Amino acid sequence: MKKIMNWVIAATLICGATTFLTGCKEAKTNESSAAQTVSSEELIRTSQSWDGVELPDYFEGRPELVAVKYVFPAGQKLGWHHHPVMNYGVLVQGELTIIGQDGKEKVVHEGEAVVEMVNTIHHGENRGTKPVILYMFYLSQDSLPLAVQHPEIPLE
Repeated sequence: MKKIMNWVIAATLICGATTFLTGCKEAKTNESSAAQTVSSEELIRTSQSWDGVELPDYFEGRPELVAVKYVFPAGQKLGWHHHPVMNYGVLVQGELTIIGQDGKEKVVHEGEAVVEMVNTIHHGENRGTKPVILYMFYLSQDSLPLAVQHPEIPLE
């Protein structure tokens, strides 16, 4: 029963985030037009992070869902870190390059969804000329960090 509830929570979170992001962009608020419709587009459906690794099983216990907006200025590098919890997001502006400690890279383009690595060290870079705006959604639990920093690993 707990596994079913976990899947229901995950599906609700993913559908809600997708509907929120696409609905905010595409829904019109002009009340004078009766012919308006709401549209939706599934951005991603996967059980793997961007590097092809299977996501871990859900935690047992009460979930904590966290949504975070990140803004990366042009040329900014985020330090090495790992996420102990599953997370995914949608890049709404710019282009973000994610680099794994093994050198594998993923470039996320404006409008694309990305599922981050879990418990694998990586960092992000804005190699573009405009700020990156990224909305991330974390499936966590109370008292767990969203990210663990690794300042001992130098950025190149």
